[in-house]
Amino acid sequence: MIAIKVDNIVKKYKGVVALNGVSLTVKDGELYGLLGLNGAGKTTLVNLLCTAMPFDSGNAEIYGYSVKTDIEKIKTIVDVSPQETSVAPNLTVRENLEFFAEIYKKPKSGVDKIMEKFALTEVSEKRAKTLSGGYMRRLSIAAALVSEPKVLFLDEPTLGLDVIARRELWKTVSALKGKITVVLTTHYLEEVEALCDRVGILKKGKLIAEGTVEELKTTANAATFEDAFVKISEGGDL
Repeated sequence: MIAIKVDNIVKKYKGVVALNGVSLTVKDGELYGLLGLNGAGKTTLVNLLCTAMPFDSGNAEIYGYSVKTDIEKIKTIVDVSPQETSVAPNLTVRENLEFFAEIYKKPKSGVDKIMEKFALTEVSEKRAKTLSGGYMRRLSIAAALVSEPKVLFLDEPTLGLDVIARRELWKTVSALKGKITVVLTTHYLEEVEALCDRVGILKKGKLIAEGTVEELKTTANAATFEDAFVKISEGGDL
């Protein structure tokens, strides 16, 4: 089953083309990575798919619903954990999750379960602003999952974390594979290798390559994924 279908999406900002005819598909339960240098269009594409901004032409569907005409329905099956965490800093971990449960009309009884799943129980009564970066990112993802989305967008989820906190978060994200559809944007190539089923590489608003890590290495005739990414990014379409 296709979870996300993007068909020739074009987005312009004041005459500057941010997305230039992007087309891709993401399968149900897949963890799909979006890669690209700064300004490639990754965050713009995520924002469009979350219905956070309009686009100029093309279309995209999430589980058959158009992001152009079925906005309210899309909002019920999609959630996002942005680069800047959206949790309330003065509320405790528990209070944050209960707050989101109330917003989405989900039973608060499920909060303990989600805290256990994300290893947040031991910090449940701490205010969010006192948490380490790793715990804050876990809380942000946990909050996004309270709504029980079918699709979760993770925008640079491990940005700024130390190597231990990053690896711990990888375990959390990896556990979601096959249960919900996840789209991950990141600059960390080792993160893509560790987590992603398939990868799309954007450059200046265009999708220039797509496939598994191994397929991209083969296509670029590269020994490592880093070499493949550099070669693809410098060379353009393959």
